[in-house]
Amino acid sequence: MSIGLLLLRVIVGGLFVGHGTQKLFGWFGGHGLDGTGAWMESLGFRRGRVWAAVGGLAESLGGLLLALGFLTPLAAAAIVGVMTTATMAVHLRNGVWNTNGGYELPLVYAAAATAIAFMGPGAYSVDRLIGLSIEPVTSGLVALVLGLVAGALVNAVRTQPAMAEAPSVEGRVAA
Repeated sequence: MSIGLLLLRVIVGGLFVGHGTQKLFGWFGGHGLDGTGAWMESLGFRRGRVWAAVGGLAESLGGLLLALGFLTPLAAAAIVGVMTTATMAVHLRNGVWNTNGGYELPLVYAAAATAIAFMGPGAYSVDRLIGLSIEPVTSGLVALVLGLVAGALVNAVRTQPAMAEAPSVEGRVAA
């Protein structure tokens, strides 16, 4: 089981590092802070560049911590939080399926992060190495509740209550 958790943590965490650096630095075909910030403003987030930085840092740091298996409940909460924000701000009104700009992919990412928090990071993790042990149900609940609350609070600061459309496939900023 620990090899499976390691694989899941590294893949999901690594993808989030990529998503975050797209927003922060424009790496991997991203739009950087300026492009992502402008898009965030179009979604109703005032000072979009600041929110792009917050999202990029949450994704990058959350992804790195998840990949390492370090502070796993907080790492998972960061991922659940940004995916809750993405779902509420962009994807929810488009239904489930990603082909229609729906919330399918953010839901999968949030579920994977939450599942990791409920299972614990496994034997091959920094948490295990340093002896940080949190009861799995507590870890999962912390990740889920903190992430959902953070995502909802971030969405509460939006100035446009109506959800914006998902960007086109050609111009999509990584959610």
